Amino acid sequence: MKYSYVSHLYCPKCGNTYGTNGQHQLCTCGSPLLVDYDLEKLKKILAPAELKSRDSTLWRYHELLPVEDESNVVSLGEGMTPLIPLCEIEKDMGLGNLFMKDEGLIPTGTFKARGAAVGVSKAKEVGVKELAMPTNGNAGAAWGLYAARAGIESTIMMPNDAPKITRNEVALSGANLYVVNGLISDAGKIVGKAVKDYDLYDASTLKEPYRIEGKKTMGLEIAEQLNWQMPDVILYPTGGGVGLIGIYKALKELKTLGWVKGKLPRLAAVQSTGCAPIVKAWEEGRRESEFWQNSETLAFGINVPKALGDFLVLDAIDHTDGFAIAVDDESIIQEQTKVARMEGSFICPEGAAAFAAVRRLRENGWIGKDETVVSLNTGAGIKYPDIVQPTPKMLEKDDTIVK
Repeated sequence: MKYSYVSHLYCPKCGNTYGTNGQHQLCTCGSPLLVDYDLEKLKKILAPAELKSRDSTLWRYHELLPVEDESNVVSLGEGMTPLIPLCEIEKDMGLGNLFMKDEGLIPTGTFKARGAAVGVSKAKEVGVKELAMPTNGNAGAAWGLYAARAGIESTIMMPNDAPKITRNEVALSGANLYVVNGLISDAGKIVGKAVKDYDLYDASTLKEPYRIEGKKTMGLEIAEQLNWQMPDVILYPTGGGVGLIGIYKALKELKTLGWVKGKLPRLAAVQSTGCAPIVKAWEEGRRESEFWQNSETLAFGINVPKALGDFLVLDAIDHTDGFAIAVDDESIIQEQTKVARMEGSFICPEGAAAFAAVRRLRENGWIGKDETVVSLNTGAGIKYPDIVQPTPKMLEKDDTIVK
C-alpha cells in the first residue's frame, strides 16, 4: 500500500492547482493552498478497523497525510492525545456529555507539535534547508525543535512579551531567535522581509500548505475515539485558526471516505474580547476579518489581530451552522481554576477560553443539555507559569495544623 494518497495542492479561492514535490507557499492570487487526496481510491482499500493495530501517533493516518516517503517522517511520538470525559464540570454546566481533547500531553506541550511534525517532515521531503516563521511562542518552540531533529536550520521571531519558557525552548533548539518589540503581526512583517532577502522557506501560519495537515489529525482522532460517531459540537480556541480549519477538513474527508455519517459537528471559534477579529466578522456577516487594533489578552496564543486564513475559519463556521464567541480574561481565569479544582487538569488559558465559551453557549441555549460536546485544550497550563498566581496558606516552621 502507498504511504500517502496525496494528490495535489489547490487554491480555495481561484482554483489553481500545484504539485506536491516542490517548495510551494501561497497561490499566485495570495490565498493559502490546501492539500487534496485521492479519497476515491483510498476508500476502496482502507477501512477504519485497520487502524487498530497501528502505532498510537498521528502517523497512523499516514495515507491522509502529505509525506510520500516514510523515510522523511520526523516524529517525537506526537498524536493520539486522550479524549477525557469531564463528569464534574459537565454537571456544573448542565451538560450530559462533555469531553476534553487534551493536547497538553503532546511533545512540546501543545497542539503545535502536530503542525510542526507534518510541516517539518514535508519540508525535509521537498529539500528545505532553512525555514523562518513568526510565533506567539508555542509554534516557534515546536517548529524549532522539530527542525533541529530534521537537521533543518530555523529562524524564529516572537513578540517580546511571549512566554519566557517558549523563548527558552526556541533558543535551546539552536534556532536563530529574534525578539520583536511588538505583536506577532510585527514579527510577521520582519519574517516576510527575511524570507525575500535570504531565500528562506516561509513557515508562517498558512504560508506553507502542510501545517494544516498535522492539525487536522485532531479531527481524525476525535472521530476515531468516539467510534466514528460525530459529536454535536466542537469548540476551538482560535487565533490563526489552523486547528479549526484542519478539524473541518478532516471531518469532510472522513465523510467522503464513508467512515462517518450524518451532519458535521457545529464548530465554534472561541476568541478573547481583547482580540476578536473572527467574532466581529462573523457577527457582521463578512467573509474576511479586519485587523484588530491594540489587541491584548492573557491567552497569548489567540492574540492574533488578523489571520491569513480568516475566510477559511468563517467558512467552516458557516458551513456547519457554527458560532463565533469571545470571552473575557476574567472568565478565562475562572474557568481555568474550575477545571483544575473539579477535574484535576491544569489547562492552558486558551483551553480555558474554550471551556468558558461552553458555559456561555450552554447558558444561552445554543448548546443543548443532552448534546455531545468536545472542547479542545490546546496546551499544558504549566507552559504559562505567570498567568495564575494563587495565594497559598502559609505556616511558620513551628505551626501545627489543627483540624
